[in-house]
Amino acid sequence: MKKTILLLLILAAASAGLYAQQERHYTQFMYNKLPINPAYSGARHVPFVTAIYRNQWMGFDGAPKSVMASFNSPFISERVGIGVTMSHFQIGLDKEFGASLAYSYNLIGEGDFSLRAGIMGSVRSLSIDFTKAQPANTGGDQSLDTDRSSSFYANVGAGLYATFEDKYYVGFSVPKMYSNNISLDNQAANLTAKEYQHFYAMAGAVLPLNEDFNLMPAMLVKYVKNAPLDIDLNVNLEIQQKITAGLSYRVGGDGPGESIDLLLFWKAHEQFGVGVAYDLTLSDVKDYTAGSIEVLLQVDLKRSKGNGKAGMSNPRFFM
Repeated sequence: MKKTILLLLILAAASAGLYAQQERHYTQFMYNKLPINPAYSGARHVPFVTAIYRNQWMGFDGAPKSVMASFNSPFISERVGIGVTMSHFQIGLDKEFGASLAYSYNLIGEGDFSLRAGIMGSVRSLSIDFTKAQPANTGGDQSLDTDRSSSFYANVGAGLYATFEDKYYVGFSVPKMYSNNISLDNQAANLTAKEYQHFYAMAGAVLPLNEDFNLMPAMLVKYVKNAPLDIDLNVNLEIQQKITAGLSYRVGGDGPGESIDLLLFWKAHEQFGVGVAYDLTLSDVKDYTAGSIEVLLQVDLKRSKGNGKAGMSNPRFFM
């Protein structure tokens, strides 16, 4: 029954001529900037690994699930950064595998201000396995098949990322700049599907309240042509550099918003942290889903030198 309801919701959106974002979003975006902004590579001055798993709209058969892992590090000098990202996404019969390589350079690395510019190249494979479906009648729809279809695509992206006094950050990026044709049937003009540029703007701050508490507001704005503006507003409270608890609100959906999100991060060790987020859905699908959940792991592969520019206890960990 839930599978049928989900299908009806998707068909209703399609029949209304609506467009949705094509790229994945994550509630814990403040810990996971590299996939959407190549200029972030090397910004923390230590090599580190991030892994994140997201299960969206729990309770639906074929609901979206994604896994992502990234490596991020300075390279040769503090002004140069590199990053590698691997990802897997699945929804229904569709699967996506992706990989990207990012490079950044610190254009202004003196004093309390840093401005990094970054570029990235990405590849991904899209596939759909119709052998696992049992359509009642294709009705001559050329985009439907009884076999497995797959395609391979490449793209490029760019971004800017700035920090000030290790307390404030702002960034702007376009992870995929080229509009690939991703239609299953390139011969049918009416069935053409294309990638669209996704524009991201991010900002955040670390505001010390006293020796034990830091207030950490953050914002992520996402825009794509023919889709509503998407905004994540977040406030985190860090307690004694060990526990960080927060609340986010995601604008969008067809109700008072897309979701209210609860976040919790625990710095289990000087070089290791784990986070979890739960999205409470506010849109019309709220009656049919138990919400969405994310789990995140982050590991520094090298200890901070104690220079105040790295380490999970430093505000730059959240930047």
